[in-house]
Amino acid sequence: MSSAAVVSRARMGALLRACHPAPSAAVTALAAAMAAEAGRGALGTVLTAGAVAAGQLSIGWSNDLIDRRRDADAGRPDKPLAAAEVTAGQVAGATRWAVVCCVLLSAACGVAAAAVHLAAVAAGWAYNLRLKATVWSWLPYAVAFALLPAFVTLALPGRPWPAPGVLGAGALLGVAGHFANVLPDLVADRAAGIRGLPQRMGRRASAAVAVLAATAAALLLAPGWPALAVTAPPALATLLAPPRSRAPFLAVIAAAALALGLLLLGGGLRG
Repeated sequence: MSSAAVVSRARMGALLRACHPAPSAAVTALAAAMAAEAGRGALGTVLTAGAVAAGQLSIGWSNDLIDRRRDADAGRPDKPLAAAEVTAGQVAGATRWAVVCCVLLSAACGVAAAAVHLAAVAAGWAYNLRLKATVWSWLPYAVAFALLPAFVTLALPGRPWPAPGVLGAGALLGVAGHFANVLPDLVADRAAGIRGLPQRMGRRASAAVAVLAATAAALLLAPGWPALAVTAPPALATLLAPPRSRAPFLAVIAAAALALGLLLLGGGLRG
């Protein structure tokens, strides 16, 4: 293999790691599952997954692009931009392409569906640009997760909205994901001057919010004993994980997938 090919593969690997691949893939998989179960068909499912993937890529890359100096000052080896494995220009170019693809693929799902999905992506950008450092840091997550099932259902004939409980559960899962996601970086965030709601509340209170929000979402989607199965993973991961572990956030995503499965089995996505 030539040296140019090696450099190209290394750059692609760095770009992939800069997009926050785990949450991006998880959210995309959730959207694809909802689309398939809702009856969007093969093409509709592909368009839904592609639009969501492009939106998530744009959010992930813009996050690292905006925070690159802060990450470099903190010596973050897990951030390719901070570690100079990829340049700001390369990430900015990839971000622009992701935005274009997100708009086009969302539009292919219909005007109403595109509007709510682009609003969800805009919420993610608002978090990156400003809200992550304010007491409203939870709001973009709540909005984006609530609108994800709406993106699916509004592309169906008749453009139905999801059931109210689905919208509420999505918002709660977004809040749970936000609080669980920032737990590993609370100390570093405070040192960098990021004062989102979890950073103001502290680790114990934030962990409690993550568990309670996930529990409330599960009760909305699957009242009764299934809520225990849905909330056990984030609860255990939040309580037992070491301080810098990503396990709580991944557990919340797993709980969201399980709750979604229970919902889809009951046919309760649409209102």
